[in-house]
Amino acid sequence: MTPVENPDTVAKSLAIGDPGDGRYVLKRLEQYNGFAEECNNKEILDAILLLAKTEGIFTEPAGGVSVSVLQKMVEQGKIDKNDKVVCYVTGNGLKATESIMEVLEKPNVLKADISEVSAVVN
Repeated sequence: MTPVENPDTVAKSLAIGDPGDGRYVLKRLEQYNGFAEECNNKEILDAILLLAKTEGIFTEPAGGVSVSVLQKMVEQGKIDKNDKVVCYVTGNGLKATESIMEVLEKPNVLKADISEVSAVVN
């Protein structure tokens, strides 16, 4: 296992270049015929948006990694699409808003005028 000197990811909480348990995880993956997957920044951000749109959950980038990897594993047939799977996502997106801001739609800014607001709401 080669340490990563400067991890380039929006998932800062996972950007540990040489994780202490990395060798242990690889050993267990091999022991139990497990599998692992990776995702890039775009896939992480897409997964954050998907989770927000479909489940109403705003996760930090590490949670986006979990959702993105789960999606990939289903697409690859490593996990059956009909299986029941728990994707444990605990980090709140408010901890890392800077990572998602570039892909969010800009909101419309309105004057504090009832007729202008009513025109948009109706």
